[in-house]
Amino acid sequence: MTLYTSPPWGLRHDITPCFGARLVQEGNRLHYLGDRAGLYGTFSAMQLRALDRSFPVFIRRMESALRSGELDPHKAHTLRREKEGLICEADTRGSCGYVYVSVYPAPQPA
Repeated sequence: MTLYTSPPWGLRHDITPCFGARLVQEGNRLHYLGDRAGLYGTFSAMQLRALDRSFPVFIRRMESALRSGELDPHKAHTLRREKEGLICEADTRGSCGYVYVSVYPAPQPA
């Protein structure tokens, strides 16, 4: 499945396929807004199923990182997590209200 949306959401990467989103931060909670997200490039059906299963887990991990201070709304710092062959990178970019996210397939070993 290939989808392109404009403008690109999430952290900017030259990696495709990629899912990008801008989540709204409210305290230590994150809210996903579908109109602030997009798929870029071609995901396989298996990768899309993994994304459907993994994204809620990634959100919970980001909320935990906000509670622990590992992810700080006032400071730019990239948090990286991996699950089901997908890499999730998140960063507030010091925005005090948003978390920018990119999820893409982990590189396959050579």
